[in-house]
Amino acid sequence: MGGLALLAKRLGYTVSGSDQHVYPPMSTQLESHGIELKNGYDPSNLEPRPDLVAIGNALSRGNPEIEAILNRRLPYVSGPQWLSDHLLKDRWVLAVAGTHGKTTASSMAAWILEDAGLEPGFLIGGIPMNFGVSARLGQAPYFVIEADEYDTAFFDKRSKFVHYRPRTLVLNNLEFDHADIFPDLAAIQRQFHHLVRITPGNGLIIAPQADANLAEVLAMGCWTPVVRTGIAPEQTDCEWQARLESADGSRFDVLYQGRKQGTVVWPLTGRHNVSNALPALAATHHAGVAIKPAIDALSRFQSVKRRMELYATVNGITLYDDFAHHPTAIASTLEGLRNRVGRERIIAIFEPRSNTMRLGVHADTLAASLRSADAAIVYQADDLDWDAGGLAEHAANIRIEHSLEAILAWLTTHAREGDHLVLMSNGSFGGLHRRLEQALRSR
Repeated sequence: MGGLALLAKRLGYTVSGSDQHVYPPMSTQLESHGIELKNGYDPSNLEPRPDLVAIGNALSRGNPEIEAILNRRLPYVSGPQWLSDHLLKDRWVLAVAGTHGKTTASSMAAWILEDAGLEPGFLIGGIPMNFGVSARLGQAPYFVIEADEYDTAFFDKRSKFVHYRPRTLVLNNLEFDHADIFPDLAAIQRQFHHLVRITPGNGLIIAPQADANLAEVLAMGCWTPVVRTGIAPEQTDCEWQARLESADGSRFDVLYQGRKQGTVVWPLTGRHNVSNALPALAATHHAGVAIKPAIDALSRFQSVKRRMELYATVNGITLYDDFAHHPTAIASTLEGLRNRVGRERIIAIFEPRSNTMRLGVHADTLAASLRSADAAIVYQADDLDWDAGGLAEHAANIRIEHSLEAILAWLTTHAREGDHLVLMSNGSFGGLHRRLEQALRSR
């Protein structure tokens, strides 16, 4: 919704918005573009009367502003529908869907197009460091969008991505998530198939060769050409392949139809980022970018804020800020760091903050996802609906803490020169990054 606000501002609208507990980098980005932020929800925020209210999917009946909008009969629309009506209908949309990696793969695709001089528009759920903003109008025809399967609004329970009209569709991966709105994996697969159904026959679908859940989606019916991606030597029957030249994924060859096209050398780590790069290359190739310049562009890709972002280095201790919130992403991120730093000590600090995590859906797999860390702290917040204490019974490297103060105390006592501290949360983590940096500096 923050990115949508930026796009509306660029289209010439006067834009303001309400949210709860807004935090950087989105809050600072909006303020820097002259978009008024109102903290909290109150009917007075709707004065003077707006011409239109775009409503995000986090709000539901009972919210004071939602009730005021309905009672006053103000015109309203969902964010995705507004985007479809005002912008996407005239664009070549490159949409990136999947459980993991949407933000990063979208950012890669947008950067490849930008590096090729095509000035794409984009709307991404993070801030690509190559651009410094999460959204821009760009020049026609290309528009890259992160295509989320979460529901659209309280009055439209379809997935957001059915509004996006993709011509080039990336299906990055598919696992069970969003347990607060989907009862099982099959329900998510049906939504993904709705997205497949609206992709035109002269478009392209890009999917990983080894993802059984996506294979089942495509088996429901597909009317669009499909190309496959994979990492050699495990996956061979695919048009686009990566062949790792370094264990941490910082260097890999790109093969197209069995022939080496070039080598990506970049600061990113992890097989997950290699897997994100392949569909970005395939999608931009479909849009007309030559392969070798696209590979060169990826070598200049600077990642996304809060995706294993180097936050600070204090007395030889390295702090990272990472958005990972699903066991698969946590495991891949930590494995990539392990392959880079070797035997140096890794300490992971994780906040189970997403709706799915708070419900305890991933409790059985969370402990295993943290095993690449020498030590892992899991934050048992008051609003967690399950007892994280059981994790420590399954993994000797895990400890449970019930307050940010206790986490700070343990880290400032035990962290030492050469350590890598990875703070993992899809929220602000109570400002723990800043507080930890300050505590280590004053230790």
